[in-house]
Amino acid sequence: MKGGCMSEVLIVTDLGHFKAYRLVENPMESPKLELIKEQDNIEAHGRLGEKLSDEAGRFGMGGERSSLKGYGEQHNIESEIERKIIKNISNEINQIIKSENPQRWHLFAAKRINNNIITLLNKEVLKKLKKNVKSDLTKLSKKELLEYLKQT
Repeated sequence: MKGGCMSEVLIVTDLGHFKAYRLVENPMESPKLELIKEQDNIEAHGRLGEKLSDEAGRFGMGGERSSLKGYGEQHNIESEIERKIIKNISNEINQIIKSENPQRWHLFAAKRINNNIITLLNKEVLKKLKKNVKSDLTKLSKKELLEYLKQT
């Protein structure tokens, strides 16, 4: 057990940002969050269409119908990248909870990805999950996160 008398971990994530904190509670001080890991996902920043240039809608040199590019392929690529990011987030959570071995932990994940993350977590990790909040809190400061944790 790391930290104070009761060890807790706080995970805050969306598709682009991942932060893991250790909640440190000392009877002589106010609770504080220590950063365990922070990661930005470059693949999730910006629209995928910007990364792939303007392939969709681009015409071939001859202007034939067969040279029109479809939009479905881009959507499939975006979905695949999102699935990959969610899998990576779940793997990170599994590893952090295993290595930190907290008594309990809390997840604050964007509503859009929350359920998908939960379904990919190990059973042992899920057993220790105390709070699961479907909200993107990645932009909050440590102080604001502590306040939010107290209120939920």
